[in-house]
Amino acid sequence: MTPIQVHTFPPLLAGTLLKRYKRFMADIELSSGETITAHCPNTGPMTGVCHVGGRVMVSRSDNPKRKLAYTWELAEVQDNGPTWVGVNTALPNQVVQAALEQHIFKQLEPYDTLKREVPYGENSRIDFLLTTADRPIYVEVKNSTWAQERLCLFPDTVTTRGQKHLRELTDLVPKSRAVMLYFINRGDCDRFAPGDSADPQYGQLLRSAIAAGVEVLPCRFDISPNGIQYIGLAQLDF
Repeated sequence: MTPIQVHTFPPLLAGTLLKRYKRFMADIELSSGETITAHCPNTGPMTGVCHVGGRVMVSRSDNPKRKLAYTWELAEVQDNGPTWVGVNTALPNQVVQAALEQHIFKQLEPYDTLKREVPYGENSRIDFLLTTADRPIYVEVKNSTWAQERLCLFPDTVTTRGQKHLRELTDLVPKSRAVMLYFINRGDCDRFAPGDSADPQYGQLLRSAIAAGVEVLPCRFDISPNGIQYIGLAQLDF
């Protein structure tokens, strides 16, 4: 499909990762030679993405109330040639909302309106609830960056929260459409599978959920310092 621009970055600054620590912080040497401490908005292990000495991109905020003016936005990996990977885990839901508002995901049509953070399940909130003339559509979004060659995997660590979401989505079927949307935050992967080696229980639950009627959309996004483009669906490979 023709790539569709769904997000544009503000001007980003290039640098080199010196270290990541305390989960939320990263020391980065900018191309200007200045060393800064940036907020790391990804609290997970960032398997295969966090490389000391690797190229990174950061944004800068002028908000005087922020502790750290810089935010780590992108990391470059070399798995399949130089590829930018999204680091800011706050962005996928924003990008998906923009895509839903533009009705880019044809697999979810038709729907009329969308709501965010609607309560469901056991004290959970669904990322997006789409209303239709028929069944409502519940859409949960998971950011995915771990790759083995061109295979994207989720999760890259044990996620009891993710397991809970799969159970809750399964309980919605058949009265509602239940959709797990994997946001493949790198453009070099064309296949998707659960990260069984990291969380085998999640993999089992995902297979059971699919068998029960939960839909899976492994959405591919091409990431660059200019912005994020939707480039279609990856192939399920499990």
